[in-house]
Amino acid sequence: MKDERLLERIAINTKIMVGKPVIRGTRLAVEYILNLLARGETVEEIIKEYKGLTSEDIQACILFAAKSLEDAAFMPLIVETA
Repeated sequence: MKDERLLERIAINTKIMVGKPVIRGTRLAVEYILNLLARGETVEEIIKEYKGLTSEDIQACILFAAKSLEDAAFMPLIVETA
């Protein structure tokens, strides 16, 4: 699926979740889904828990996060010394 089609699954509306990006038609924030994945939940487990979600919705969350970070500059959290 093309990036544009996946990103259509993400909505930002100031009246829903205080404007946080969510999966369109839900109140599930992209941030929440990414945290589930980061803590080891599988796509299959998330879809089973939240009826109506699809693997494409999860892909859209990941793509949204990746696109959001494209132009970001970062400072290291930990400075490594040799």
